[in-house]
Amino acid sequence: MGVTEKPNYTVEESHHGSGPIVWASIIATTCVLLFLFQKILWLVVPFLLALIIYYMLYPPMQGLIYRGMNRNTAAGLVTLAFLLVLLVVGVALAPWIGGKVAVWQEIVGSYIQGGLKLLDRSLRALEANWSTLARARLADTAAERFTSSADRVVDHIEPIAIGIMAWAPSLMLAPFLAFFFLRDGRRFQRFLGSAVPNAFFEKTLYLLYEIDRTSRAYFQGLIRLTVLDTLTLAAGLWLLGIPGPFALGLICAVLAWIPYVGSILGGLLVVLVAATDFPDTPGMAYWAIALFGAVRLLDDFVYMPLTVGKSLELHPLVTVLMIFVGGAVAGVPGLMLVLPVLGVVMVIGETIGVIVTDPRLMARHRHALALRRNQASNDL
Repeated sequence: MGVTEKPNYTVEESHHGSGPIVWASIIATTCVLLFLFQKILWLVVPFLLALIIYYMLYPPMQGLIYRGMNRNTAAGLVTLAFLLVLLVVGVALAPWIGGKVAVWQEIVGSYIQGGLKLLDRSLRALEANWSTLARARLADTAAERFTSSADRVVDHIEPIAIGIMAWAPSLMLAPFLAFFFLRDGRRFQRFLGSAVPNAFFEKTLYLLYEIDRTSRAYFQGLIRLTVLDTLTLAAGLWLLGIPGPFALGLICAVLAWIPYVGSILGGLLVVLVAATDFPDTPGMAYWAIALFGAVRLLDDFVYMPLTVGKSLELHPLVTVLMIFVGGAVAGVPGLMLVLPVLGVVMVIGETIGVIVTDPRLMARHRHALALRRNQASNDL
């Protein structure tokens, strides 16, 4: 990790050799990695969280280094400050969490029931205006099916909560990994560079620079997008009078890290809260739906282009197709991991494509090997 100075390569040079064979290899490699990552999520998730923390803490660490502090001290100081902030937030939220844990299953059940009542009320209003729906008894059929599904959801809450708690120890790896990324990132880059033949050294510098640039742009863009989504949703929910606007906004913004699925879950959560807390005011739930739709449009057309949109420099068609491929290969983890994994694999694949299709570089490498062989056998 760390900042790598960009070598003198133009955009045209960096994309030379990125033909169909290279891109087929990139897509195939991405799918294989997603499949493997699904098997070691206990390590992949803390690693991704560590990268997010690293890119959050890198600017303040860099500021301390510019003020004369050595890298090791600066890395330790910003990591310690981050852990102290986590500790303060944890202590502040502990009483609230402790009060909710005892009745969490009842709370979830009440929110689901509130959503079912809103759905039933809406369907019966449609039946009153559409005779075809009334003859089909749409409201009664939906009520029977969704009630049985809701009971199954409530029964599965406890196993899900236990599974999330089982992940807690592995998530503690994230700040530990982030600290070593901050402190030893450049050392790792030098280690990789020392193993590369001299003919490919400049291309390797370019590769390391592009991987760092791509990862930094993606994760820092994701952080900025999350902050913007949280503030926008919290402001809208606060104006509507829905309780806990900031917490709801933050949860929905984090869920949006999962493309499509996360946005649907976030919107459903807001509607359930509005329908349950305002049972006699169904219009509140409809206003919540309108707010969430407006925020999603704002996110797609304003926030996303300003933050994550151009960070990976991917064509929109490739992005959408790879999101579906990631979901098919690795499920929900694949949806979350596919874009950052594709970004890194794309940089590596295109750089390797440049190297193997550059006859001068390959000739330099073969000449260097021949010189070393001659030197080794000179005095035999």
